[in-house]
Amino acid sequence: MYEHNLQRTACNMTYGPFGGVKGRDLICIQSMDGMLMLFEQESYAFGRFLPGFLLPGPLTYSSRTDSFITVSSCQQVESYKYQVLAFATDADERNETEQQKLSSGKRLVMDWVLNIGEQALDVCVVSFNQTSSVFVLGERNFFCLKDNGQIRFMKKLDCSPSCFLPYCSVSEGTINTLVGNHNNMLHVYQDVTLKWATQLPHIPVAVKVGNLQDLKGVIVTLSDSGHLQCSYLGTDPSLFQAPKVESREINYEELDQEMKELQKIIKESTKTQDILPKSEKDCDDLRITAEVSSDLDAISQAIDSEVRAEAVPSVTVKITLQSRLAVQKTKLSICVQPPLALTRDQFIFDLESCGSKAVALSVFLKGNYPPAELEGNVVASYSTPTDLNPEGIPRVAQCKFRLPLRLICFPAQPSKTANHKLTIDTNKPPVSLVNLFPDFADQSDEDQVNVLGFQLLTGSRITLLASKTSQRYRIQSEQLEDLWLITKELIFRLEEHFKKQNSKDFTCIFSGSVPLQEYFELIDHHFELRMNAEKYEELLSERAIQFRAIERRLLIRFKDKTPAPLQHLDTLLEGTYRQIIALADAAEENQANMFQAFTKLKSATQLVIMLISLWQKLSTDQVAILEATFLPLMQDTQELGWEESVDAAISHLLRTCLSKSSKEQALTLSSQLSIPKDTSRLKKHITLLCDRLAKGGRLCLTVDTNIQQTMVMPGVCTPIPESDLEERTAIQGSTTMFTNHRHLIKQKSKTGIPSPLNSAFLPQTESLHLLRGKNFPWSEMFCRLYRCHCPIEMVHLTF
Repeated sequence: MYEHNLQRTACNMTYGPFGGVKGRDLICIQSMDGMLMLFEQESYAFGRFLPGFLLPGPLTYSSRTDSFITVSSCQQVESYKYQVLAFATDADERNETEQQKLSSGKRLVMDWVLNIGEQALDVCVVSFNQTSSVFVLGERNFFCLKDNGQIRFMKKLDCSPSCFLPYCSVSEGTINTLVGNHNNMLHVYQDVTLKWATQLPHIPVAVKVGNLQDLKGVIVTLSDSGHLQCSYLGTDPSLFQAPKVESREINYEELDQEMKELQKIIKESTKTQDILPKSEKDCDDLRITAEVSSDLDAISQAIDSEVRAEAVPSVTVKITLQSRLAVQKTKLSICVQPPLALTRDQFIFDLESCGSKAVALSVFLKGNYPPAELEGNVVASYSTPTDLNPEGIPRVAQCKFRLPLRLICFPAQPSKTANHKLTIDTNKPPVSLVNLFPDFADQSDEDQVNVLGFQLLTGSRITLLASKTSQRYRIQSEQLEDLWLITKELIFRLEEHFKKQNSKDFTCIFSGSVPLQEYFELIDHHFELRMNAEKYEELLSERAIQFRAIERRLLIRFKDKTPAPLQHLDTLLEGTYRQIIALADAAEENQANMFQAFTKLKSATQLVIMLISLWQKLSTDQVAILEATFLPLMQDTQELGWEESVDAAISHLLRTCLSKSSKEQALTLSSQLSIPKDTSRLKKHITLLCDRLAKGGRLCLTVDTNIQQTMVMPGVCTPIPESDLEERTAIQGSTTMFTNHRHLIKQKSKTGIPSPLNSAFLPQTESLHLLRGKNFPWSEMFCRLYRCHCPIEMVHLTF
């Protein structure tokens, strides 16, 4: 063992048998100022400065040509012979006179040079069949060069690369190359042909191929955060060929006897009690409990928070796993909805029999806008080994936890004025807000008995008022979406309060107007951002085409033997480049705004669903149908957006359980969903849905057996046919006015049988019976109908 104290800041290094030395390797280190320092075991040999140096580039050594290969800041691949470096002027003699320099050595000259026109990320030398090739990974291409610098082949890459690894192929005369990119992808090339592409959970910054014990060809990748992953593509091919069986007469009696014995063995081995571990009833192998601290953290654990507040609080969540049996490969994952974030979201460990494990983490608000939910999920995947399956049977356990309201807001002075107000009626005497919100109210302040203020960390203020004489509560704020979390928390705490008093008939009622107009403004804002994203994508595509066209023109001019004026092509190229950068920044900012708008839209949507359920006194199953209708997506994308999904779902309801005639049940749906031109049809369908609920329509969980339909699920739906009376009501009446319609008589269809509700939006507890005799849960059926576009014949259940 030995060490060297470097006098210069090092950048990279390489090693090899420099100068043809045998039995040992020498080390070459490149410094940040362009000096190559060579070390021979314990001693420093010499140092040389590279000519025309500006910034260091990747460095490697070719033992076949005994030369160093690097890429300079001039975007050139340069090769230097070791012998030339050894006899050149020593870098340590630069302080001597010019005459002394000339007499002490020769000038450093390149062996060969090649201009690749882009910066290089890595250089590698691969030797095979008594030849060697130099591979250079650029920003947009990777090159394969011969020993003399001539291009053997090059490949233009579709994505920005992050690392690569060339290695010899099984086929003679070809080389395989692993190329990782910033899209979390790993591509396998054979020369210039893409042979395989696979998805990685991270962006690889380094990749190698190794052999681990008996497993050959393991792909080892390293992420920028330090995670090391070993991957394996496919399986080894079976080279065994069954020998030809000699022809003989078939004895059917022996075959039948052998078949019976094999079936008996298969039957015995597939018994559930033999494969699965024997366990007592109602006793899980792994039990998860999540305990949220009642107090906020004394020292906030918030990291990289974008909230513009003086202090961003955090709360500790303690998760305990109790194992009844020995479990393996336990992977614990914790998830909260953005903009909430976790200090750590994954844990991996093994649990012994009758053992327990506790982990702690903190949750905080990262984005500068309120979340749509204050809930989190904990999922643990593990394996339970058995005698027949030592590797273990994969299983999953999960639980949920609620986060405190203090995580996103703090007490503040109530506001007397607000743009949005909601009134919730109850059938019980009013409860003091001090008792309902002891963590926000001051016990000594008598004014807070009937009024309370909440200040969100993002800046909005919500006021909660309790009537002294009537059984009403009012929530008001400047933004509609900010009312959701406070209203939900109020109803939850009222239910918990009366549950402790053994009051089972407590109900909440909403008799005001559903704020559809304000809700439609949020829909329009979200849809406008989606349209802006499409415009930015089109503009970026146009500017990229223009940029490549200018590059081709410039390349032709530069390759021309007779110099010609550029005719301001360089100026046009620079201007186009600046436009591309500006458009990319604008598209990224629009994407962040769209994600924030979608979170606000989810909050407002859940508020509207809750108000409709309180207004019409919907059951749990009916509320689940509304949630599946208005919240079909957890994440909004350009390919499948919220507007078209909700429009298709509401159209389905209006044609089935909320239909007024058999004509509306004739489905004329197209084959796929696409982004609409505007939101007028969606808003019209939402208004019509509320109007039909107000007139006595109900969301049903059963369907009529007399009407069997073959459907292809949406598709862009055709407009819902309405009667003239409904159209006049929708146009003349304000979209926000849906007051208490208790005086309306619930109307039935002419046949006396309610309209059927098809199966696309049934809650998860329901299942559908297909003609083939199989049962599918509603979520799987919904995905099949949406993604596969396959016609499905259904046998409807009797109402």
